Amino acid sequence: MANNMPSSQIHSRLRCSCSWLLLLVLHFSSSASRAAGGKVPALIVFGDSTVDPGNNNFIPTVARANFPPYGRDFDRGVATGRFSNGRLVTDFLSEAFGLPSSVPAYLDPSYTIDQLATGVSFASGGTGLDDLTANIPSVIPMSQQLEYFSEYKARLKVAKGESAANEIIAEALYIFSIGTNDFIVNYLTFPLRRAQFTPPEYVAYLVGLAEAAVRDAYGLGARKMEFTGLAPFGCIPAARTLNYDDPDECNEEYNRLAVRFNAALQEALRRLNAELVGARVVYAETYSVLSDIVANPSDYGFENVAQGCCGTGLIETSVLCGLDEPLTCEDADKYVFFDSVHPSEQTYRILADHILNTALRVFL
Repeated sequence: MANNMPSSQIHSRLRCSCSWLLLLVLHFSSSASRAAGGKVPALIVFGDSTVDPGNNNFIPTVARANFPPYGRDFDRGVATGRFSNGRLVTDFLSEAFGLPSSVPAYLDPSYTIDQLATGVSFASGGTGLDDLTANIPSVIPMSQQLEYFSEYKARLKVAKGESAANEIIAEALYIFSIGTNDFIVNYLTFPLRRAQFTPPEYVAYLVGLAEAAVRDAYGLGARKMEFTGLAPFGCIPAARTLNYDDPDECNEEYNRLAVRFNAALQEALRRLNAELVGARVVYAETYSVLSDIVANPSDYGFENVAQGCCGTGLIETSVLCGLDEPLTCEDADKYVFFDSVHPSEQTYRILADHILNTALRVFL
């Protein structure tokens, strides 16, 4: 059928349609921009060496990584105190939320409170949920990390004003990554806790401490929180080396403890979500991802899963890696672990991507 509408009327309608289309595009572009930026103004981190960017450099402990070969693939090859060859999971998460590409250590005096306003880590390598775990290597317990957070809030209010500081605290994303050391540094190594608790009882004790830490953070203003479950720590090179019952293989007894802890932690987080008004606490599952990497390393571009890049790769971590620097591997990206306990930057990158696409999707 022929269209007999005058050309002037057609042009008028086209202009009208284009105008509406432009308004719709501008509206959705503005919405997308607001969703991508400003939803999470800061990343605030509690935990152990998996998320410690260098706090241990400033306390009297041997649990440090502020010397080569640590940090060799970090910006400018600087050993910052991160227990890896490069960045940590939280560094990748920070960047993904449009924040700085690395999360600074709270105790590092080179950072101003203005720099810490977009992210800060209170984590300490070697610590745990159990204060006894922190006492063994003389590092920062969770209770002290929360005290530092309270101090940080006060400093933030002075620097930014109360209203802006309260908004940062309320909208920030809080990451907890802790618990492995309670088993490998404490319960499985020293007799005190084993005399007090059966394995299931100790798991329940630790999960109670995890729940208390989340409640304390909530009391200080935290609302968006993520608690990372334990990885299969029976597969770290050090655990393989010391697995006398099945040499060089993953210690499945250790892994069963991680599975038990993760199940109890998820139940605790469900309770917290039901009880803490206005809070959202998500569980980040890493056990299956690292298990799959260990089982199928070539699928992820890895060549070595049983040894760390540093030294012999069997038992070296922290100061022992520094002593064996000449033996460090050439390409850490081919190794799942950088030392006998801690993942390489490439492994952290994979874990961060997984966490972003699962647990943290609700905050993106």
